[in-house]
Amino acid sequence: MGTKTRGLERWMIVLIVIAGLLITGITVGLLVHFLVADQKLEYYHGTFKISDVQLNANTEQGYAYHYKDLREISEILVGQVDEIFMDSILSKHYIKNRVINLMPEIDGMKADVVMVFQFPSNEKRETREKKIHNILHQTIRNTRALKINASSLQLNAMSSTTGKLTVQSCCGKRVTPTIVNRIIGGEIAPKSAWPWQASLQHDHVHQCGATLISNTWLVSAAHCFKNYRSPRGWTVSFGTTINPPLMKRNIKRIVVHERYRSPAREYDIAVVQFSPQVTFTDDIRRICLPDASDYFPPASTVYITGFGSLLYGGDSQNELRQAAVEIISDEICKQPHVYGKEITFGMFCAGFLEGIYDACRGDSGGPLVVKDSKDTWYLLGIVSWGDNCGRVNKPGVYTQITYYRKWIASKTGV
Repeated sequence: MGTKTRGLERWMIVLIVIAGLLITGITVGLLVHFLVADQKLEYYHGTFKISDVQLNANTEQGYAYHYKDLREISEILVGQVDEIFMDSILSKHYIKNRVINLMPEIDGMKADVVMVFQFPSNEKRETREKKIHNILHQTIRNTRALKINASSLQLNAMSSTTGKLTVQSCCGKRVTPTIVNRIIGGEIAPKSAWPWQASLQHDHVHQCGATLISNTWLVSAAHCFKNYRSPRGWTVSFGTTINPPLMKRNIKRIVVHERYRSPAREYDIAVVQFSPQVTFTDDIRRICLPDASDYFPPASTVYITGFGSLLYGGDSQNELRQAAVEIISDEICKQPHVYGKEITFGMFCAGFLEGIYDACRGDSGGPLVVKDSKDTWYLLGIVSWGDNCGRVNKPGVYTQITYYRKWIASKTGV
């Protein structure tokens, strides 16, 4: 009788211990879940003045900066703000920052920066805003990369919607990692991988690719419009499938380069305006344009995307495909056994002399892009022409964006 009682007591103790452990585990799990779930992204808009940058005087347009200089200043500033918060008491809450505007002024430059944090909601936002302001105010005066006037600092909290849209409007940014092989042979692009890719369609049939450079403008190839110059019947769709499209817009205006004459291949560029404008998201975003003086050396890895056919003479594909190729030097591409004298101004070759990886019919007008060290993507070329698809010694030929950079700006303001 006594033995049975002691056994029962031990069994009860074991049950109580197990129950206690389960309850503790569930409680901790719930606390972690709610604490993490309760953390939300918060956006803060900071403005301040950089006072040690060199101005380029221009009597007609006031003061201006070279586009490349602006890009370098932007990259330095992003790194500077990153360093400030990564070394601060808010390092665990800091996510990233984006320079959204650099405005030249007579005595320096005004910078607008959006900073993204993730905080639990158990603290007043006013308190967090004050912490961010104090860290910036105390630290920026001691930074060496760019001389920032601490007294010019202004900081304001942004709504989640406004902050998210502002960050997303930055060109050349995407959320999907780069893992690509080829178009011909079939590598399907992941969702959101190339948010600037567009499909130009006439009477609802895919004709060419295009690249989004603003919320209303696209860049494409002039030869895409040799049969249909009028905007009537043209539409543009976005997303990684043509049908169903993620979003569709009507073409409002087609501007083909004034000196393009088919069947000649020079001046193979056009800009296309659509309406209404798009709102930038992870799936739809504009790409950055390089400066006219930018140089990209041979053998650089670049990327092409499109809805084109998988073999010469085939049909366009419903799903977006992607390829990694290399820039080929003019010296090689102008050799007699490649393209010889057919390669002229405003063109360059990309692909492989061995063939296989290439753009094809239906990819025309689409983008050839590259990313910099900050994971910002730039449009380098437009799919223009080539001898067949993926043939040995016959790589793809692309319209060179840097050559036509000023022309694009004159037509679109971008």
